[in-house]
Amino acid sequence: MKSFGVRLRDAMGRHGPLCVGIDPHPPLLRSWGLTEDAEGLEAFAEICVEAFDGVVALVKPQVAFFEAYGSAGYAVLERTTDVLRRSGTLVLADAKRGDIGSTMSAYAQAWLGDGPLASDAVTVSPYLGFGALAPALELAELNRRGMFVLAATSNPEAAQLQRTRAADGRTIAQTMVDDAAAVNAGAEFGSVGVVVGATLTEAPDLSELNGPILMPGVGAQGGGPESIRALVPAASLNAVVPNVSREVLAAGPSVDAIRARVRELNDAFAFLQA
Repeated sequence: MKSFGVRLRDAMGRHGPLCVGIDPHPPLLRSWGLTEDAEGLEAFAEICVEAFDGVVALVKPQVAFFEAYGSAGYAVLERTTDVLRRSGTLVLADAKRGDIGSTMSAYAQAWLGDGPLASDAVTVSPYLGFGALAPALELAELNRRGMFVLAATSNPEAAQLQRTRAADGRTIAQTMVDDAAAVNAGAEFGSVGVVVGATLTEAPDLSELNGPILMPGVGAQGGGPESIRALVPAASLNAVVPNVSREVLAAGPSVDAIRARVRELNDAFAFLQA
């Protein structure tokens, strides 16, 4: 099997660069006329699968919104992930896991192993130290999966940590990008991506990453083509994966309307694949 990075790049070439979220937060369930319980969650997920399967490059379920319903929510997440992956659609579990030692190994097995939650990639937090991600990095390499490392997020609280400078003068966010780039070195296209907010006013240097750049904050949160151009070197634009959720899901529950919005946004970001 090809590496996750190569499979993602191929999928972006076929379907456009978008990553679309499955974010069943309660107000959205209500606006779709669905109940705020596991049944409503399952109906929501089924609509999203029908709308996105074979249409977008990457689908990103937000794990927290499934976790809120306990074991029933996890069962919906398992079924959703399985249906998408079986049909060839790449799935990124937005779990933001990060820990040390055996606990990190257990998280890696959950999301990158062969269990019921196994996905093509997972989001991880490196702020216990990038080296603490080693168990997940090793399993991702073994199983040809991917990871997206939180590097420069757009929430204002992040600046206190991510913009602090290390002893060598680099920001902490830059060290995370550089560590990811070191893992990707020599690959055709690396499987260790980074998360960089599309609404930031400045971003780490991404020119040496050789991997995907997931950029949340597009659409309803204010990010768009111009903000991405301002943050990412021209030579790296073809690695950008704009992450849209609210902007697309607001068109639901009509599958046709959701797909139409996906097409519009793919057209808006077509310059990334030029």
